[in-house]
Amino acid sequence: MLKKLSVVLATAFVLGACASQPAPAPPPPPPPVAQSQAFMVFFDWDRSNLSQQALSTVQQAASAFKTRGSAQITATGHTDTSGSEAYNMALSLRRANAVKNALVQNGVPAEAISVIGRGESNPLVPTGDGVREPQNRRVEIVIGGGQVSSVFSDPRSYCKALSDKWREFRTSQVDTVVAAAISRCEAGDYQAGIPTLEDALITSKMPLPAPGYRWPGRPIGPS
Repeated sequence: MLKKLSVVLATAFVLGACASQPAPAPPPPPPPVAQSQAFMVFFDWDRSNLSQQALSTVQQAASAFKTRGSAQITATGHTDTSGSEAYNMALSLRRANAVKNALVQNGVPAEAISVIGRGESNPLVPTGDGVREPQNRRVEIVIGGGQVSSVFSDPRSYCKALSDKWREFRTSQVDTVVAAAISRCEAGDYQAGIPTLEDALITSKMPLPAPGYRWPGRPIGPS
């Protein structure tokens, strides 16, 4: 009897010791993936020089790079479909290199910048051959890896992004057409406000809030 009682007590002691041990800590969560940042500059037809608006955008990209500490930048040049494919490939590289040089002048190390030329092969706005489309004459600046989100969940948020983009670059300029479009957006008339704001930004060679994204909420360009 005593032997059986000793076995029971020993078993209970072992089980109690196991129960008192803390559960192993869960593994630490994976580090967050750094979100890419994208900027876009536009060019006049057959030109690779940077406008004042483009230089301002490059300065913003350089500042974003510096806040990360270390990252890689890709500058990808594009053209519209006017001109030959060979000429456009060379022009897209000149544009990308012009952006790289401006980034370096703003304090970004040259070794952190990769330059790519796409020529006319990847338009934002699909067109036929020989079309001078302003949105296709661009350089896309991407900082970091991963995907860059270009989707807005609803027209209200997209309309606000358009309005904020216009105010960012046109704080001292009164434009009654744009002001009316902003008012329409704020009143919920997105069908009337959004296209006007998009056209105003494009005409002024200002980047849209997200590359390749236009109303009514779907990407433009090749899928």
